[in-house]
Amino acid sequence: MKKETRLSIVIHRLSLPRASGLDTWHQRTSSNERMVMQRTRNGLLATVMLMVMIGCGNPDDSGSQPRQEQLPNVKIAQALSQEVTEWDEYTGRIEAVNSVDVRARVSGYLDKVNFKAGDRVNEGDLLFLIDPKPFTAQLNYAEAELERAKSKHELAKNDLLRAERLFRVKAISEEEHDARSKGLRETLAAVESAKATVYTARLNLEFTQVRSPISGRIGRELITAGNLVNGGGGDATLLTFIVSTDPVYVYVNADERSVLKYRRQAKKNGRGNLGDEQTPVELAVADELGFPHQGHLDYISPREDTATGTLSLRGVFANPDELLSPGFFARMRVRASAPYRAILLPDRAIGTDLAQRFIWVVNQENQVEYRKVVLGAHIGESRVIVEGLMSEEWAVIEGIQKLKPGIKVNPERISLTGQKAEK
Repeated sequence: MKKETRLSIVIHRLSLPRASGLDTWHQRTSSNERMVMQRTRNGLLATVMLMVMIGCGNPDDSGSQPRQEQLPNVKIAQALSQEVTEWDEYTGRIEAVNSVDVRARVSGYLDKVNFKAGDRVNEGDLLFLIDPKPFTAQLNYAEAELERAKSKHELAKNDLLRAERLFRVKAISEEEHDARSKGLRETLAAVESAKATVYTARLNLEFTQVRSPISGRIGRELITAGNLVNGGGGDATLLTFIVSTDPVYVYVNADERSVLKYRRQAKKNGRGNLGDEQTPVELAVADELGFPHQGHLDYISPREDTATGTLSLRGVFANPDELLSPGFFARMRVRASAPYRAILLPDRAIGTDLAQRFIWVVNQENQVEYRKVVLGAHIGESRVIVEGLMSEEWAVIEGIQKLKPGIKVNPERISLTGQKAEK
């Protein structure tokens, strides 16, 4: 309809002369000239009409054809089928198996610091020396008192022997005999008391040599030579600290559901108890990739913390190179399943539709199908597909954002590389 209207307008405009030029034209031309001009105008009009009709009626006009829609390009792959092991990951802190605050056991002036901060020390190494002279004098005095007590005891023993001979011949009374017997027992008690005093004095002298109670790595000295330190009870001066470094503990908190899973797994494997060397755990710290440190569980709390609903687990890890230090933040994972065969897809191939997870499957006609899936554990950068996909089917790996159910795609087949068979 629009093409016919346009043609009528063109013909109408060509057939109408301008009003202002018509009078002039009648005055300046003859009748023959008018006829020639009329024929020329008619020929021009016919030519224009023919061109317009040809242009309007061309069925092969490229603008009149519908545009062919381009198929979406996607990359598809078959899911991996391999044996995997699930692990549960937790965060915790590394702690020393043994940790000791070194304090003075006797009071006195500090004479010497016998270590360098950060050194590795062995059990029994001399760390500090407190001025021993007062304690040496106390020991000498106690030993002299012991000799005095022994001498009195010998005298009392001889007196009792004489008293017994005299008592048999009725030379002394029974009362006097009993008095000498009592004196012997008193001197014997005095000897034992003196021995205890000597022992205490000797201990105090030994305590002037502050020795390492464990093997490990020592901290810095908190008191320097020349300072007065207090020994004894709760106000004893803290001198330094020592922590053992090999092996180390890692404590984490696990929820009751996970602990039940571990216990069932342990019983299924014939272990019966989580806290043994057959329950493997792995560890990573800070910038480490993967979990390079292997260990085992050796303790699980027998009681749940009702405030958090968790139980404490403890892993033991060898640390011969002392890379792991007490206090480090750590990631520890516990084996949560026996090895099993699973179907895996990369995370990027899985879409989310509200609370539902789905994938796109390409059939033999290169049409995409919307497929709901049930997901399992994370294995590296992939997920276990529990339900919804067979290993021989082709799933869309890249380009899932532009797909709709039933549309055709231009697929490029790729191969997925195997994942490390661990969660």
